[in-house]
This record gives sequence, C-alpha cells and structure tokens, in this order.
Amino acid sequence: MSMVDPKDCLFCKIVAGEIPAKKVYEDANSLAFLDINPRNPGHTLVIPKKHYETLFDMPENEAGDLFKVVKKMADVCKSGVKADGISIGQSNGRAAGQIVQHLHFHVIPRFATEGPVGLEGVLPVKKMDEPSMNKIVESLQKGTSAKPKEPAKPVKAAKEGEEEIDFKF
Repeated sequence: MSMVDPKDCLFCKIVAGEIPAKKVYEDANSLAFLDINPRNPGHTLVIPKKHYETLFDMPENEAGDLFKVVKKMADVCKSGVKADGISIGQSNGRAAGQIVQHLHFHVIPRFATEGPVGLEGVLPVKKMDEPSMNKIVESLQKGTSAKPKEPAKPVKAAKEGEEEIDFKF
C-alpha cells in the first residue's frame, strides 16, 4: 500500500508529462529515462507507469513484465554507450535508501577504467551537459524498438560542484 499520493509523486508527474525527462523507451506500462544525477553516461531509470511505491506493492505478473524492460534497457545501455558492464540497482523503502517513493530500477553502465566497485561501492554523480545527454538518448533509442511518444525535453543539470565528465562516443 502506497503512502505517497500519486498526484505528489515526481515519477508520476514525469509519466503524465508534467515534468520533462530524457525518455529512452516507452511502452503502454513502462517508461525508461535518463537519471538527472547520473553515476555514468547512460544511467537510466526504468519505472512502471502505474504508481507502486515498492516492488512489494506490484502484482507479480506486472513485475515480470517490468523486469523484461529492465533487461532490455541493460542491453541497450551497455551497447549504446559502449560500456564494459552494467549495474542494476533497486531499493524498497526509505530504510533501504529509496529516495523517490515510486518503484524504479537504476540501470548503470560501468566501465573497466572505474575498477570494480561491487554492491557496496558508490559511484559519484557526474555532471553532463545538454548535448551529451541528447547524444546518449539518441544512442540508446537506436537500440529500442519502441520510441518515446514525444521528443526529449531539457532537464535540469546536475548540482553545482559535482564531477564533470568528458563524454564522447
């Protein structure tokens, strides 16, 4: 049972088009978009369009369908930014570190130059400019069969003082 009203949910507002996002994939039940505080180029969030606060709230058959999209996005992200690996993260509840109270998976491209981090390691946020984010969206969209219903819209840049990266394909 959700404690967050979907009308106040950040991700529900993205689904409704009230808040812009760099959409990478969309189908009838799910949406994938770039994280606005990416850990690496191509860091993508995969969410159900219907509001569920945690994985425990989602019916099993819908969870299976959502994970198919997570798997698809892992493939797309790995090839789209030429990553050496992928980390998939998902937290349930505030005690587990869930910040946005809408079920979501993080699909994070990983590179051999980072060294192994494992489940306990945390990657720093990397600041990316608008052209780099648009280039990533285009690259990731090439690997998907479903395209966003609308063109990607600008989003806020990462916070001041975060690591800058030079992103090139």
